[in-house]
Amino acid sequence: MNSVKIGILGFGVVGSGTWEVLTRNAQEIARRAGRHMEIVRIATRTPSKVPSHIRDTIKVDNDLHALVNDPEIDIVVELIGGTDLAKTLILQAIQNHKHVVTANKALLAMHGKEIFTLASQNNIMVNFEAAVAGGIPIIKAMREGLSANRIQWVAGIINGTTNFILSQMREHKLPFQEVLKQAQALGYAEADPTFDIEGVDAAHKLTLLAAIAFGINIQFDKVYIEGITQLETHDVAYAARLGYRTKLLGIAKRQDKGIELRVHPTLVPERKLLASVEQVMNAVVVKGDAVGETLYYGPGAGAEPTASAVVADIVDVTRMMTADADNRVPHLAFQPEALADYPILDMSDTISAYYLRMQVVDQPGVLADITRILAQRHISIDSMVQEPKEASQSSANIIFLTHEAREGDVDEALAQIQNLPYLQSKIVRLRLENFQ
Repeated sequence: MNSVKIGILGFGVVGSGTWEVLTRNAQEIARRAGRHMEIVRIATRTPSKVPSHIRDTIKVDNDLHALVNDPEIDIVVELIGGTDLAKTLILQAIQNHKHVVTANKALLAMHGKEIFTLASQNNIMVNFEAAVAGGIPIIKAMREGLSANRIQWVAGIINGTTNFILSQMREHKLPFQEVLKQAQALGYAEADPTFDIEGVDAAHKLTLLAAIAFGINIQFDKVYIEGITQLETHDVAYAARLGYRTKLLGIAKRQDKGIELRVHPTLVPERKLLASVEQVMNAVVVKGDAVGETLYYGPGAGAEPTASAVVADIVDVTRMMTADADNRVPHLAFQPEALADYPILDMSDTISAYYLRMQVVDQPGVLADITRILAQRHISIDSMVQEPKEASQSSANIIFLTHEAREGDVDEALAQIQNLPYLQSKIVRLRLENFQ
């Protein structure tokens, strides 16, 4: 049987890792796939950066469009990133009846519906394991391993940069900006870290996880996104003293009225496995009605961990190339015509517990007024802590942990409390998840 011919678009960290893994383990991979696979062409904006021993072996140039039009190539591996050019190239590859493997979460979150629709019309596979959580095989687990389950919720630490920053803030009591500089110096954060620290990268990934979990269309524009830039070190420290770790989580939950899709800093109880995930590692917890909670943990980035997922996708495509299209695993786990039109809930209709910190004048009647307003909005207090004040201070920090409440009710209560004359600063509100 002829070998499967692969073309790679882009040869950065992941592209070079893919070459290394696929060539180093070629015999073992062929034993798994039943066919040999070989990279026959690389197209990159900077061909001179491809090592000479590769340039001497196969065709390497900067003509990206020529690669997707090359009749010899069976599988196009898109690793250039971005959305506009990558979308054009992938759509062209599909129209040329080439299967596609991509690590491009932003592209799929924004244009996945169009890409998967065209792929289905042309009986083409588009695999994207590396787009979410790097080397963790979470897409395959949810599409196949958990297919017997009605997924109830998904929660994940799916951005290593922010997890590193929050770990350092807690362990070393350092301010956000200082730890961000450390992350950039270590190569964990980009020179422009906006997508990471503002939660956009995690939202791209959550969009894909939610589509697979609930059988819904990709709807990135409906994800609530809140980053970590406004987090203060003492709130991270207060949370730790109360038995919680602060994590940037992507959360997708099935509720009676629709689906919650949200990314934000979240307090997680220390007893939960998710709370113990530190530094740049990723983890995803999936709750199914049959299996219960399952945890998937590992490196979320890096050359070879991500390449592991890319090559696994290539193996899957190779195995299924000759199969009838109706017998392949659907792109989003559910048959395309069976995708449900569940509404995505507005953030005001989501349900969570809360951490509330208020700096107030230390005088009689303050607590009574605050608790009365919370009670009027059906917000029940789980516990309260008052930080001791210095002798020279006239204000105190009060921290409330609440039971679950509707976000809109919390918004109304905090707006009313903020207008009380006792408040000395803006109320700090962090969401808290017990995952019961």
